[in-house]
Amino acid sequence: MKKLCLALLCAVACAACGSEGAYYKPQAQIMPQHIRKVAIRPILNKTEIFAMEDKLYLQLYDEFLKNGTYQIVGEDNGAEGVIITTITRYLNVPIQYDSQLIPSVYKMDVWLDIVLMDKSTNTPVWREPAFLGTQIYSASTLPGGMTEQQARELVWQKLSKDIVKRTVDGFGSVMSESKRKVMQNPEYTTINQ
Repeated sequence: MKKLCLALLCAVACAACGSEGAYYKPQAQIMPQHIRKVAIRPILNKTEIFAMEDKLYLQLYDEFLKNGTYQIVGEDNGAEGVIITTITRYLNVPIQYDSQLIPSVYKMDVWLDIVLMDKSTNTPVWREPAFLGTQIYSASTLPGGMTEQQARELVWQKLSKDIVKRTVDGFGSVMSESKRKVMQNPEYTTINQ
């Protein structure tokens, strides 16, 4: 009898733990209520690759317009939040070669430092110091391959979607790499200023 009661008690306890309200879900960290208009500053490029910041800026601007959660305005036209982006590193390396030692597959990594500033308090709402965009692609000489520029366009699309998601959905929706990991890894010490 005691075993039956113990088994019944365990079954009730397991059923209670398995119900809908018995799991951990942290509260979303979203933008402060007073931020309804966001400005996007021109992107700063600290790499040796010329004019790639303009393409990222246009892609990011379009992605915010598509999302429609926040109104995009100029910084001097009533913006309550400002997105400040810096391209800190750019790395495009071959990772696979054919039988004649000609590169056939490349890996492109782009690191950004992104800050959303609250203009009223002049403090950061959030910051991602090593926001990483990656694309692995085949050389353009192969079927289905692409050029470096085409791969870069895909990276801009991914990064801009992640930046908008991070802004709209809040902390934890998108995360950056560890800045220490990026800075201390000799594999990553290439093109930067």
